[in-house]
Amino acid sequence: MISVKEAKQIIAENIRLSIIKKVPLKDAFGFVLAEDVVGKFDIPNFAQSSMDGYAIKFEDRQLSLNIIGEMAAGTSITLTINKGEATRIFTGAPLPDGADTVVMQEKTQRNGDMLIVIEEKLFQGANVRSKGSECGQGEIAIAKGTYLSAAAVGFLSGIGCVEVSIFAAPSVALILTGNEFQQPGQPLKFGQVYEANSVSLESALIKTGIKNIEILFADDHANELQNVLTATLEKHDVVLLNGGVSVGDYDYVVSVAEKCGIVQGFHMVRQKPGKPLYFGTKGEKLVFGLPGNPSSSLTCFYEYVLPALETILKKEKSIKQTTAILTHDYPKLSGLAQFIKAFHSEGSVTPLHAQESFRLHSFAQANCFIVLGEDCAGSQANDIVNIHLLPI
Repeated sequence: MISVKEAKQIIAENIRLSIIKKVPLKDAFGFVLAEDVVGKFDIPNFAQSSMDGYAIKFEDRQLSLNIIGEMAAGTSITLTINKGEATRIFTGAPLPDGADTVVMQEKTQRNGDMLIVIEEKLFQGANVRSKGSECGQGEIAIAKGTYLSAAAVGFLSGIGCVEVSIFAAPSVALILTGNEFQQPGQPLKFGQVYEANSVSLESALIKTGIKNIEILFADDHANELQNVLTATLEKHDVVLLNGGVSVGDYDYVVSVAEKCGIVQGFHMVRQKPGKPLYFGTKGEKLVFGLPGNPSSSLTCFYEYVLPALETILKKEKSIKQTTAILTHDYPKLSGLAQFIKAFHSEGSVTPLHAQESFRLHSFAQANCFIVLGEDCAGSQANDIVNIHLLPI
């Protein structure tokens, strides 16, 4: 059995998978850019007014100016102003030839076709977006490694980009083992429980940015599990086995994984919940064996699987670590690290009820884990404790 720190280090050292794909810009939101995007054009490709007003020559600002026309956004007509002339202009419109400054309409006086500028602080180039000011041709518009937020994809669309290279999401298979499961909506027979792990784990995967998810079920039979796992490893980059990772008579995951050529990284971690956690690799493929109890399964996902997926996606880690003041005593035996479902608010953190590994009730209300180390023998109210904020 190894420590939490050792387990996380082994996983980190074995992540070699990197998937780069070129995708339409509309599909790139939420991913990380895998290559620099270089501007193909000057954007804007003309000098452009940033507001409604009048386009003038700056040197003529103290003259009475003759208004010779107007420039609207989207116009393909060009005008030229000479000394002593101005044009009405609107936001987004190109400046007429000869103009270098735009005066806000509120800072002018107009009498028929004659204009007087009353802006004392006017400067040359005021209210003008110069050619290439958003992005110059040949310049790096957005660098590799940038998270493609809504603003980022909007910016890229605005400079004419239609596709980008991203660090793409791996395909993930979720194999649930067990004979006792019944699907919600069906009547429960004696000895059955409603299956919840596929829903919670799939939801957590989707929030991470994983869309290519296959959910499979395997009874507690070694041969069946081996057949399912063998076929799954041929199709998917990451495999999550749920249940069957302990040492009971019907726990076949570890032995079957070995038969399928998976190289074990570790099995069993000094932690609660989730002590039976398993991790292995086959080439660049990652295999996690998660405990079947719902709380253990989801805890191990957040603490181990999620960081691995975010490494593949080149995303910042979404679980943030901080400290908070404990509101209640929490007794604990030393020997195992513990992830305690809790609620964090305004610098304080409260341990929740129902910490048992088979219960999700408290998890449904939690927004963090209180993390107590192996050697810790519990904490008292008003202690400062480490917490992991969950990306819920």
